[in-house]
Amino acid sequence: MSELNVVSISAAKLPAGPFIARHLIDGDWRQSADGASFERVSPSHGSVVTLAARGGLRDVDAALFAARQAFDKGRWSRTSGKERATYLLKIADLIDRERDRIALMETLESGKPISQAKAEIEGAADLWRYAASLARTMHGESHNSLGEDILGLVLKEPAGVVAIITPWNFPFLIVSQKLPFALAAGCTAVVKPSEMTPATTVILGELLVEAGIPAGVVNIVLGYGDPVGAAMTADKRVEMVTFTGSTAVGKAIVKAASGTLKKVSLELGGKNPQVIFPDADMTSAVDAVVFGVYFNAGECCNSSSRIIVHEDIAEEFVARTVDLSRKVPFGDPLDPSTQVGAIITPEHQAKIHTHVRNAANSGASVRLGGGPLDVPGLNGQFYQPTVVCDVRSDMPIARDEVFGPVLSVLTFRTLEEAVDLVNGTDYGLSAGVWSENVHTCLEFARRARAGTVWTNTWMDGFAELPFGGMRESGQGRELGRYGLEEFLEAKTVTMRIGRTRTPWVA
Repeated sequence: MSELNVVSISAAKLPAGPFIARHLIDGDWRQSADGASFERVSPSHGSVVTLAARGGLRDVDAALFAARQAFDKGRWSRTSGKERATYLLKIADLIDRERDRIALMETLESGKPISQAKAEIEGAADLWRYAASLARTMHGESHNSLGEDILGLVLKEPAGVVAIITPWNFPFLIVSQKLPFALAAGCTAVVKPSEMTPATTVILGELLVEAGIPAGVVNIVLGYGDPVGAAMTADKRVEMVTFTGSTAVGKAIVKAASGTLKKVSLELGGKNPQVIFPDADMTSAVDAVVFGVYFNAGECCNSSSRIIVHEDIAEEFVARTVDLSRKVPFGDPLDPSTQVGAIITPEHQAKIHTHVRNAANSGASVRLGGGPLDVPGLNGQFYQPTVVCDVRSDMPIARDEVFGPVLSVLTFRTLEEAVDLVNGTDYGLSAGVWSENVHTCLEFARRARAGTVWTNTWMDGFAELPFGGMRESGQGRELGRYGLEEFLEAKTVTMRIGRTRTPWVA
Protein backbone atom coordinates (compact mmCIF):
# COMPACT_ATOMS: atom_id res chain seq x y z
CA MET A 1 0.00 0.00 0.00
CA SER A 2 2.81 2.39 0.86
CA GLU A 3 4.22 1.97 -2.66
CA LEU A 4 1.14 3.64 -4.14
CA ASN A 5 0.60 7.37 -4.61
CA VAL A 6 -2.37 8.01 -2.30
CA VAL A 7 -3.86 11.51 -1.96
CA SER A 8 -5.39 12.04 1.49
CA ILE A 9 -8.40 14.24 2.22
CA SER A 10 -8.07 17.74 0.79
CA ALA A 11 -8.88 21.07 2.37
CA ALA A 12 -11.82 21.59 0.01
CA LYS A 13 -15.11 22.09 1.82
CA LEU A 14 -18.25 20.14 1.07
CA PRO A 15 -21.49 22.05 0.42
CA ALA A 16 -23.45 22.95 3.56
CA GLY A 17 -26.40 20.84 2.46
CA PRO A 18 -27.52 18.48 -0.32
CA PHE A 19 -28.40 19.66 -3.80
CA ILE A 20 -32.19 19.66 -4.28
CA ALA A 21 -33.11 18.10 -7.63
CA ARG A 22 -36.60 18.22 -9.14
CA HIS A 23 -38.19 17.22 -12.44
CA LEU A 24 -38.39 19.72 -15.29
CA ILE A 25 -41.74 19.22 -17.03
CA ASP A 26 -43.25 21.63 -19.56
CA GLY A 27 -40.99 24.42 -18.36
CA ASP A 28 -41.84 23.99 -14.65
CA TRP A 29 -39.80 22.53 -11.81
CA ARG A 30 -41.87 19.88 -10.04
CA GLN A 31 -41.71 17.41 -7.20
CA SER A 32 -42.91 13.88 -7.98
CA ALA A 33 -46.66 13.48 -8.30
CA ASP A 34 -46.61 11.05 -5.36
CA GLY A 35 -44.09 13.10 -3.36
CA ALA A 36 -41.40 10.38 -3.50
CA SER A 37 -37.70 11.25 -3.31
CA PHE A 38 -34.33 9.56 -2.92
CA GLU A 39 -30.83 10.42 -1.68
CA ARG A 40 -27.46 10.15 -3.36
CA VAL A 41 -24.51 9.45 -1.09
CA SER A 42 -21.10 10.59 -2.29
CA PRO A 43 -18.92 7.55 -3.15
CA SER A 44 -15.81 9.41 -1.98
CA HIS A 45 -17.01 11.20 1.16
CA GLY A 46 -19.90 9.05 2.39
CA SER A 47 -22.28 11.99 2.92
CA VAL A 48 -25.63 12.79 1.31
CA VAL A 49 -24.93 15.23 -1.53
CA THR A 50 -28.23 15.17 -3.46
CA LEU A 51 -31.89 14.89 -2.53
CA ALA A 52 -33.84 14.16 -5.72
CA ALA A 53 -37.46 13.73 -6.71
CA ARG A 54 -38.18 10.08 -7.50
CA GLY A 55 -40.24 9.88 -10.66
CA GLY A 56 -43.16 7.58 -11.33
CA LEU A 57 -45.51 6.82 -14.18
CA ARG A 58 -47.53 10.02 -13.73
CA ASP A 59 -44.37 12.11 -14.01
CA VAL A 60 -43.29 10.27 -17.16
CA ASP A 61 -46.75 10.72 -18.66
CA ALA A 62 -46.71 14.46 -17.99
CA ALA A 63 -43.23 14.85 -19.48
CA LEU A 64 -44.08 12.85 -22.61
CA PHE A 65 -47.30 14.80 -23.08
CA ALA A 66 -45.34 18.07 -22.90
CA ALA A 67 -42.68 16.87 -25.34
CA ARG A 68 -45.32 15.54 -27.74
CA GLN A 69 -47.28 18.80 -27.66
CA ALA A 70 -44.17 20.91 -28.14
CA PHE A 71 -43.15 18.86 -31.16
CA ASP A 72 -46.57 18.65 -32.79
CA LYS A 73 -47.27 22.35 -32.34
CA GLY A 74 -43.93 23.20 -33.95
CA ARG A 75 -42.51 25.18 -31.03
CA TRP A 76 -39.10 23.77 -31.93
CA SER A 77 -39.46 21.43 -34.91
CA ARG A 78 -40.53 24.23 -37.27
CA THR A 79 -37.97 26.82 -36.15
CA SER A 80 -35.09 27.73 -38.45
CA GLY A 81 -31.60 26.30 -38.14
CA LYS A 82 -30.38 29.78 -37.31
CA GLU A 83 -32.80 30.07 -34.39
CA ARG A 84 -31.87 26.65 -32.99
CA ALA A 85 -28.18 27.41 -33.33
CA THR A 86 -28.58 30.70 -31.47
CA TYR A 87 -30.09 28.87 -28.50
CA LEU A 88 -27.42 26.15 -28.54
CA LEU A 89 -24.62 28.72 -28.56
CA LYS A 90 -26.18 30.58 -25.65
CA ILE A 91 -26.41 27.33 -23.68
CA ALA A 92 -22.72 26.64 -24.39
CA ASP A 93 -21.82 30.04 -22.95
CA LEU A 94 -23.93 29.34 -19.84
CA ILE A 95 -22.20 25.98 -19.38
CA ASP A 96 -18.84 27.76 -19.44
CA ARG A 97 -20.13 30.22 -16.85
CA GLU A 98 -21.25 27.42 -14.51
CA ARG A 99 -18.29 25.09 -15.11
CA ASP A 100 -17.05 25.07 -11.53
CA ARG A 101 -20.50 24.46 -10.06
CA ILE A 102 -21.28 21.64 -12.49
CA ALA A 103 -17.87 20.02 -11.95
CA LEU A 104 -18.23 20.09 -8.16
CA MET A 105 -21.57 18.29 -8.22
CA GLU A 106 -20.29 15.78 -10.76
CA THR A 107 -17.32 15.04 -8.53
CA LEU A 108 -19.42 14.65 -5.41
CA GLU A 109 -21.95 12.34 -7.06
CA SER A 110 -19.63 10.23 -9.24
CA GLY A 111 -16.34 10.26 -7.34
CA LYS A 112 -14.29 11.40 -10.34
CA PRO A 113 -11.43 13.89 -9.86
CA ILE A 114 -12.41 17.55 -9.89
CA SER A 115 -9.76 18.41 -12.50
CA GLN A 116 -11.13 15.76 -14.84
CA ALA A 117 -14.70 16.94 -14.25
CA LYS A 118 -13.80 20.51 -15.19
CA ALA A 119 -12.16 19.34 -18.40
CA GLU A 120 -15.23 17.29 -19.28
CA ILE A 121 -17.55 20.26 -18.75
CA GLU A 122 -15.34 22.32 -21.05
CA GLY A 123 -15.56 19.54 -23.64
CA ALA A 124 -19.33 19.41 -23.25
CA ALA A 125 -19.66 23.12 -24.06
CA ASP A 126 -17.68 22.49 -27.25
CA LEU A 127 -20.21 19.79 -28.23
CA TRP A 128 -23.07 22.28 -27.90
CA ARG A 129 -21.21 24.70 -30.15
CA TYR A 130 -20.48 22.02 -32.71
CA ALA A 131 -24.14 20.95 -32.72
CA ALA A 132 -25.06 24.59 -33.34
CA SER A 133 -22.93 24.54 -36.49
CA LEU A 134 -24.78 21.44 -37.67
CA ALA A 135 -28.14 23.14 -37.10
CA ARG A 136 -27.09 25.90 -39.52
CA THR A 137 -25.70 23.57 -42.20
CA MET A 138 -28.24 20.73 -42.15
CA HIS A 139 -29.78 20.13 -45.58
CA GLY A 140 -31.49 17.59 -47.79
CA GLU A 141 -30.93 16.71 -51.44
CA SER A 142 -32.38 17.57 -54.82
CA HIS A 143 -32.40 15.37 -57.94
CA ASN A 144 -32.95 17.14 -61.24
CA SER A 145 -31.80 14.27 -63.47
CA LEU A 146 -34.97 12.20 -63.22
CA GLY A 147 -36.48 13.55 -66.44
CA GLU A 148 -37.43 16.95 -67.78
CA ASP A 149 -40.82 16.87 -66.02
CA ILE A 150 -39.72 15.44 -62.62
CA LEU A 151 -37.96 17.05 -59.68
CA GLY A 152 -37.03 14.82 -56.73
CA LEU A 153 -36.37 16.12 -53.22
CA VAL A 154 -35.06 14.35 -50.14
CA LEU A 155 -36.05 16.26 -47.01
CA LYS A 156 -34.31 15.74 -43.67
CA GLU A 157 -36.85 16.05 -40.87
CA PRO A 158 -36.58 15.61 -37.08
CA ALA A 159 -37.36 12.10 -35.84
CA GLY A 160 -39.83 13.44 -33.26
CA VAL A 161 -39.91 12.95 -29.51
CA VAL A 162 -36.67 11.41 -28.24
CA ALA A 163 -36.15 9.56 -24.96
CA ILE A 164 -32.59 10.20 -23.75
CA ILE A 165 -31.28 7.87 -21.02
CA THR A 166 -27.80 8.64 -19.71
CA PRO A 167 -25.31 6.82 -17.41
CA TRP A 168 -23.51 7.72 -14.21
CA ASN A 169 -19.89 7.64 -15.36
CA PHE A 170 -19.94 10.76 -17.60
CA PRO A 171 -23.34 12.26 -16.83
CA PHE A 172 -22.84 15.77 -18.20
CA LEU A 173 -20.59 14.87 -21.12
CA ILE A 174 -22.83 12.10 -22.42
CA VAL A 175 -26.06 14.10 -22.20
CA SER A 176 -24.12 16.67 -24.24
CA GLN A 177 -23.28 14.01 -26.83
CA LYS A 178 -27.01 13.46 -27.33
CA LEU A 179 -29.26 16.38 -26.42
CA PRO A 180 -27.72 19.23 -28.48
CA PHE A 181 -27.69 17.01 -31.58
CA ALA A 182 -31.34 16.09 -31.03
CA LEU A 183 -32.18 19.78 -30.60
CA ALA A 184 -30.15 20.75 -33.68
CA ALA A 185 -32.25 18.27 -35.66
CA GLY A 186 -35.49 19.80 -34.35
CA CYS A 187 -36.51 17.02 -31.96
CA THR A 188 -38.04 17.45 -28.52
CA ALA A 189 -36.83 15.32 -25.63
CA VAL A 190 -37.43 13.68 -22.29
CA VAL A 191 -34.16 13.07 -20.44
CA LYS A 192 -33.60 10.57 -17.63
CA PRO A 193 -30.18 10.79 -15.96
CA SER A 194 -28.84 7.98 -13.82
CA GLU A 195 -30.27 7.93 -10.32
CA MET A 196 -26.66 8.01 -9.07
CA THR A 197 -25.79 11.28 -10.82
CA PRO A 198 -28.91 13.42 -11.34
CA ALA A 199 -27.64 16.83 -10.20
CA THR A 200 -25.66 18.00 -13.24
CA THR A 201 -28.50 17.21 -15.64
CA VAL A 202 -30.80 19.29 -13.42
CA ILE A 203 -28.29 22.15 -13.57
CA LEU A 204 -28.31 21.82 -17.36
CA GLY A 205 -32.10 22.11 -17.19
CA GLU A 206 -31.71 25.37 -15.28
CA LEU A 207 -29.47 26.68 -18.05
CA LEU A 208 -31.94 25.61 -20.73
CA VAL A 209 -34.68 27.56 -18.98
CA GLU A 210 -32.40 30.57 -18.57
CA ALA A 211 -31.54 30.43 -22.27
CA GLY A 212 -35.24 30.59 -23.13
CA ILE A 213 -35.79 27.15 -24.69
CA PRO A 214 -39.59 26.91 -25.20
CA ALA A 215 -41.54 24.99 -22.55
CA GLY A 216 -41.87 21.29 -23.25
CA VAL A 217 -38.97 21.09 -25.70
CA VAL A 218 -36.67 19.53 -23.07
CA ASN A 219 -38.12 17.70 -20.07
CA ILE A 220 -36.19 15.95 -17.30
CA VAL A 221 -37.58 13.10 -15.20
CA LEU A 222 -35.45 11.82 -12.33
CA GLY A 223 -35.59 8.35 -10.85
CA TYR A 224 -34.83 4.72 -11.54
CA GLY A 225 -34.84 2.67 -14.72
CA ASP A 226 -37.94 0.92 -13.43
CA PRO A 227 -40.39 2.59 -13.84
CA VAL A 228 -39.07 5.79 -15.46
CA GLY A 229 -36.73 4.46 -18.14
CA ALA A 230 -38.94 1.50 -18.94
CA ALA A 231 -42.01 3.70 -19.45
CA MET A 232 -40.11 6.17 -21.65
CA THR A 233 -38.78 3.34 -23.82
CA ALA A 234 -42.09 1.60 -24.45
CA ASP A 235 -44.39 4.61 -24.87
CA LYS A 236 -45.79 5.08 -28.38
CA ARG A 237 -45.45 8.86 -28.10
CA VAL A 238 -41.66 8.40 -28.32
CA GLU A 239 -40.22 7.98 -31.83
CA MET A 240 -36.62 7.33 -30.77
CA VAL A 241 -34.63 6.14 -27.78
CA THR A 242 -30.94 6.90 -27.30
CA PHE A 243 -29.21 5.12 -24.43
CA THR A 244 -25.69 4.84 -23.06
CA GLY A 245 -24.97 2.15 -20.49
CA SER A 246 -24.51 -1.57 -20.08
CA THR A 247 -25.04 -4.08 -22.86
CA ALA A 248 -27.58 -5.99 -20.75
CA VAL A 249 -29.78 -2.91 -20.31
CA GLY A 250 -29.31 -2.01 -23.98
CA LYS A 251 -30.72 -5.38 -25.00
CA ALA A 252 -33.69 -4.86 -22.68
CA ILE A 253 -34.34 -1.47 -24.29
CA VAL A 254 -34.36 -3.00 -27.77
CA LYS A 255 -36.97 -5.52 -26.62
CA ALA A 256 -39.11 -2.85 -24.94
CA ALA A 257 -38.91 -0.56 -27.99
CA SER A 258 -39.82 -3.33 -30.42
CA GLY A 259 -43.49 -3.02 -29.54
CA THR A 260 -43.67 0.31 -31.38
CA LEU A 261 -40.72 -0.22 -33.77
CA LYS A 262 -39.14 3.08 -32.71
CA LYS A 263 -35.58 3.98 -33.61
CA VAL A 264 -32.99 2.92 -31.06
CA SER A 265 -29.42 4.23 -30.75
CA LEU A 266 -27.18 2.45 -28.23
CA GLU A 267 -23.67 3.08 -26.92
CA LEU A 268 -22.87 0.10 -24.72
CA GLY A 269 -19.98 -1.82 -23.18
CA GLY A 270 -16.49 -2.52 -24.36
CA LYS A 271 -13.48 -4.73 -23.70
CA ASN A 272 -11.05 -2.51 -25.51
CA PRO A 273 -7.54 -3.72 -26.38
CA GLN A 274 -4.31 -1.91 -27.03
CA VAL A 275 -1.93 -4.01 -29.13
CA ILE A 276 1.77 -3.26 -28.65
CA PHE A 277 4.23 -4.40 -31.30
CA PRO A 278 8.00 -4.73 -30.66
CA ASP A 279 8.80 -1.56 -32.62
CA ALA A 280 6.42 0.60 -30.58
CA ASP A 281 7.58 3.75 -28.80
CA MET A 282 7.50 2.04 -25.43
CA THR A 283 7.52 5.17 -23.28
CA SER A 284 4.49 6.63 -25.06
CA ALA A 285 2.70 3.27 -25.15
CA VAL A 286 3.17 2.62 -21.42
CA ASP A 287 1.86 6.09 -20.58
CA ALA A 288 -1.18 5.57 -22.83
CA VAL A 289 -1.92 2.17 -21.30
CA VAL A 290 -1.77 3.59 -17.78
CA PHE A 291 -4.00 6.48 -18.79
CA GLY A 292 -6.38 4.19 -20.66
CA VAL A 293 -7.02 1.82 -17.78
CA TYR A 294 -7.09 4.25 -14.83
CA PHE A 295 -8.88 7.21 -16.43
CA ASN A 296 -12.20 7.68 -14.59
CA ALA A 297 -11.12 4.78 -12.34
CA GLY A 298 -11.64 2.47 -15.30
CA GLU A 299 -15.38 3.21 -15.17
CA CYS A 300 -15.37 4.08 -18.84
CA CYS A 301 -16.78 2.25 -21.87
CA ASN A 302 -13.56 3.18 -23.70
CA SER A 303 -11.26 1.93 -20.96
CA SER A 304 -8.31 -0.01 -22.40
CA SER A 305 -8.88 -2.78 -19.88
CA ARG A 306 -6.73 -5.30 -21.74
CA ILE A 307 -3.41 -5.05 -23.49
CA ILE A 308 -2.11 -7.51 -26.03
CA VAL A 309 1.67 -7.17 -26.02
CA HIS A 310 4.25 -8.97 -28.15
CA GLU A 311 6.05 -11.75 -26.30
CA ASP A 312 9.49 -10.28 -27.05
CA ILE A 313 8.77 -7.11 -25.03
CA ALA A 314 6.09 -8.34 -22.62
CA GLU A 315 8.19 -8.55 -19.46
CA GLU A 316 9.78 -5.13 -19.89
CA PHE A 317 6.46 -3.56 -20.86
CA VAL A 318 4.62 -4.97 -17.84
CA ALA A 319 7.45 -3.94 -15.47
CA ARG A 320 7.34 -0.36 -16.76
CA THR A 321 3.53 -0.32 -16.62
CA VAL A 322 3.54 -1.46 -12.99
CA ASP A 323 6.19 1.11 -12.09
CA LEU A 324 4.24 3.97 -13.70
CA SER A 325 0.97 2.74 -12.16
CA ARG A 326 2.44 3.22 -8.69
CA LYS A 327 2.96 6.90 -9.45
CA VAL A 328 -0.63 7.69 -10.46
CA PRO A 329 -2.31 9.80 -7.73
CA PHE A 330 -5.33 7.88 -6.34
CA GLY A 331 -7.50 9.40 -3.62
CA ASP A 332 -9.63 12.39 -2.72
CA PRO A 333 -11.34 13.59 -5.92
CA LEU A 334 -11.67 17.14 -4.56
CA ASP A 335 -7.87 17.52 -4.56
CA PRO A 336 -6.77 19.02 -7.91
CA SER A 337 -3.72 16.73 -7.97
CA THR A 338 -5.80 13.53 -7.89
CA GLN A 339 -6.05 11.62 -11.16
CA VAL A 340 -8.14 8.63 -9.98
CA GLY A 341 -11.04 8.99 -7.57
CA ALA A 342 -13.69 6.77 -6.00
CA ILE A 343 -15.66 3.77 -7.24
CA ILE A 344 -19.31 4.61 -7.84
CA THR A 345 -20.91 2.23 -5.26
CA PRO A 346 -19.86 -0.42 -2.73
CA GLU A 347 -21.67 -3.02 -4.83
CA HIS A 348 -19.67 -2.12 -7.92
CA GLN A 349 -16.43 -2.21 -5.94
CA ALA A 350 -17.30 -5.74 -4.81
CA LYS A 351 -17.96 -6.74 -8.42
CA ILE A 352 -14.54 -5.43 -9.50
CA HIS A 353 -12.83 -7.33 -6.71
CA THR A 354 -14.66 -10.54 -7.60
CA HIS A 355 -13.30 -10.35 -11.16
CA VAL A 356 -9.74 -9.99 -9.88
CA ARG A 357 -10.07 -12.71 -7.25
CA ASN A 358 -11.59 -15.18 -9.73
CA ALA A 359 -8.79 -14.51 -12.22
CA ALA A 360 -6.16 -15.17 -9.56
CA ASN A 361 -7.92 -18.38 -8.55
CA SER A 362 -7.87 -19.47 -12.22
CA GLY A 363 -4.10 -19.11 -12.58
CA ALA A 364 -3.56 -15.43 -13.39
CA SER A 365 -0.93 -13.50 -11.43
CA VAL A 366 -1.66 -10.13 -9.82
CA ARG A 367 1.46 -8.01 -10.33
CA LEU A 368 0.05 -4.89 -8.64
CA GLY A 369 -2.91 -4.04 -6.44
CA GLY A 370 -5.80 -6.44 -6.38
CA GLY A 371 -7.88 -5.02 -3.55
CA PRO A 372 -9.64 -2.02 -1.98
CA LEU A 373 -7.63 1.11 -1.24
CA ASP A 374 -7.80 2.97 2.07
CA VAL A 375 -7.65 6.75 1.70
CA PRO A 376 -6.98 8.49 5.04
CA GLY A 377 -9.75 10.83 6.12
CA LEU A 378 -12.36 9.62 3.63
CA ASN A 379 -15.38 7.40 4.15
CA GLY A 380 -15.78 6.15 0.59
CA GLN A 381 -14.80 3.26 -1.65
CA PHE A 382 -11.58 3.21 -3.64
CA TYR A 383 -9.77 0.42 -5.50
CA GLN A 384 -6.04 -0.02 -6.00
CA PRO A 385 -4.42 0.26 -9.43
CA THR A 386 -4.33 -3.38 -10.49
CA VAL A 387 -2.32 -5.24 -13.14
CA VAL A 388 -3.18 -8.89 -13.84
CA CYS A 389 -0.78 -11.00 -15.94
CA ASP A 390 -0.73 -14.58 -17.26
CA VAL A 391 -4.27 -14.03 -18.49
CA ARG A 392 -5.72 -16.55 -20.94
CA SER A 393 -8.15 -15.44 -23.62
CA ASP A 394 -10.88 -17.73 -22.24
CA MET A 395 -10.81 -16.15 -18.76
CA PRO A 396 -13.77 -13.89 -17.90
CA ILE A 397 -11.37 -11.08 -16.95
CA ALA A 398 -10.13 -11.11 -20.57
CA ARG A 399 -13.63 -11.09 -22.06
CA ASP A 400 -16.01 -9.32 -19.63
CA GLU A 401 -16.22 -5.61 -18.89
CA VAL A 402 -14.74 -5.15 -15.39
CA PHE A 403 -15.38 -1.38 -15.35
CA GLY A 404 -12.67 -0.64 -12.81
CA PRO A 405 -8.94 0.21 -12.58
CA VAL A 406 -7.91 -3.30 -13.60
CA LEU A 407 -5.57 -4.11 -16.49
CA SER A 408 -5.47 -7.60 -18.04
CA VAL A 409 -2.30 -8.57 -19.92
CA LEU A 410 -2.24 -11.05 -22.82
CA THR A 411 0.59 -11.80 -25.25
CA PHE A 412 0.94 -12.57 -28.96
CA ARG A 413 3.56 -13.46 -31.56
CA THR A 414 2.03 -12.56 -34.95
CA LEU A 415 -0.32 -9.86 -36.23
CA GLU A 416 -2.78 -12.61 -37.18
CA GLU A 417 -2.83 -13.84 -33.60
CA ALA A 418 -3.22 -10.30 -32.26
CA VAL A 419 -6.20 -9.60 -34.53
CA ASP A 420 -7.84 -12.86 -33.46
CA LEU A 421 -7.49 -11.83 -29.81
CA VAL A 422 -8.81 -8.34 -30.53
CA ASN A 423 -11.89 -9.67 -32.30
CA GLY A 424 -12.35 -12.60 -29.93
CA THR A 425 -14.86 -10.95 -27.59
CA ASP A 426 -18.51 -10.01 -28.04
CA TYR A 427 -17.64 -6.31 -27.98
CA GLY A 428 -16.40 -3.93 -30.67
CA LEU A 429 -16.23 -0.40 -29.30
CA SER A 430 -12.61 0.68 -29.67
CA ALA A 431 -9.11 -0.71 -30.19
CA GLY A 432 -5.58 0.63 -30.37
CA VAL A 433 -2.31 -0.30 -32.03
CA TRP A 434 1.25 0.78 -31.26
CA SER A 435 3.88 0.45 -33.98
CA GLU A 436 6.28 2.71 -35.87
CA ASN A 437 5.38 0.81 -39.06
CA VAL A 438 2.51 2.56 -40.86
CA HIS A 439 1.70 -0.64 -42.79
CA THR A 440 1.19 -2.54 -39.53
CA CYS A 441 -1.06 0.22 -38.20
CA LEU A 442 -3.17 0.42 -41.34
CA GLU A 443 -3.61 -3.34 -41.66
CA PHE A 444 -4.62 -3.55 -38.01
CA ALA A 445 -7.04 -0.63 -38.36
CA ARG A 446 -8.78 -2.30 -41.31
CA ARG A 447 -9.07 -5.70 -39.64
CA ALA A 448 -10.04 -4.72 -36.09
CA ARG A 449 -13.81 -5.01 -35.59
CA ALA A 450 -14.27 -1.81 -33.61
CA GLY A 451 -16.07 1.48 -34.10
CA THR A 452 -12.92 3.46 -33.30
CA VAL A 453 -9.29 2.49 -33.87
CA TRP A 454 -6.51 4.60 -32.38
CA THR A 455 -2.97 4.31 -33.74
CA ASN A 456 -0.09 5.40 -31.50
CA THR A 457 -2.51 7.21 -29.18
CA TRP A 458 -5.49 6.43 -26.98
CA MET A 459 -8.85 8.09 -26.36
CA ASP A 460 -8.27 11.27 -28.35
CA GLY A 461 -11.77 12.49 -29.14
CA PHE A 462 -13.18 15.24 -31.34
CA ALA A 463 -16.67 16.58 -31.85
CA GLU A 464 -16.25 16.16 -35.61
CA LEU A 465 -15.57 12.39 -35.49
CA PRO A 466 -18.34 9.81 -34.98
CA PHE A 467 -18.31 7.52 -31.98
CA GLY A 468 -20.05 4.19 -31.47
CA GLY A 469 -19.59 0.45 -31.48
CA MET A 470 -20.03 -2.75 -33.41
CA ARG A 471 -21.62 -5.99 -32.26
CA GLU A 472 -22.62 -5.91 -28.57
CA SER A 473 -21.02 -2.50 -28.09
CA GLY A 474 -24.08 -0.87 -29.63
CA GLN A 475 -25.72 0.48 -32.73
CA GLY A 476 -25.81 3.93 -34.25
CA ARG A 477 -23.30 6.74 -33.86
CA GLU A 478 -22.85 9.88 -31.79
CA LEU A 479 -20.86 13.02 -32.61
CA GLY A 480 -19.89 14.27 -36.03
CA ARG A 481 -22.48 14.69 -38.76
CA TYR A 482 -23.43 11.06 -38.13
CA GLY A 483 -24.56 12.09 -34.66
CA LEU A 484 -27.03 14.53 -36.19
CA GLU A 485 -28.26 12.01 -38.76
CA GLU A 486 -29.35 9.68 -35.95
CA PHE A 487 -32.07 12.18 -35.03
CA LEU A 488 -33.31 12.74 -38.59
CA GLU A 489 -35.70 10.94 -40.91
CA ALA A 490 -35.40 11.11 -44.72
CA LYS A 491 -38.58 11.99 -46.61
CA THR A 492 -38.83 11.70 -50.40
CA VAL A 493 -40.86 14.30 -52.29
CA THR A 494 -41.44 13.58 -56.01
CA MET A 495 -42.77 16.53 -58.02
CA ARG A 496 -44.11 16.46 -61.55
CA ILE A 497 -43.57 19.77 -63.30
CA GLY A 498 -46.44 20.66 -65.63
CA ARG A 499 -49.29 18.45 -66.94
CA THR A 500 -47.16 15.87 -68.76
CA ARG A 501 -48.18 12.65 -67.06
CA THR A 502 -49.48 9.97 -69.45
CA PRO A 503 -53.03 8.93 -68.39
CA TRP A 504 -53.20 5.48 -66.83
CA VAL A 505 -56.77 5.10 -68.03
CA ALA A 506 -57.21 6.15 -71.65
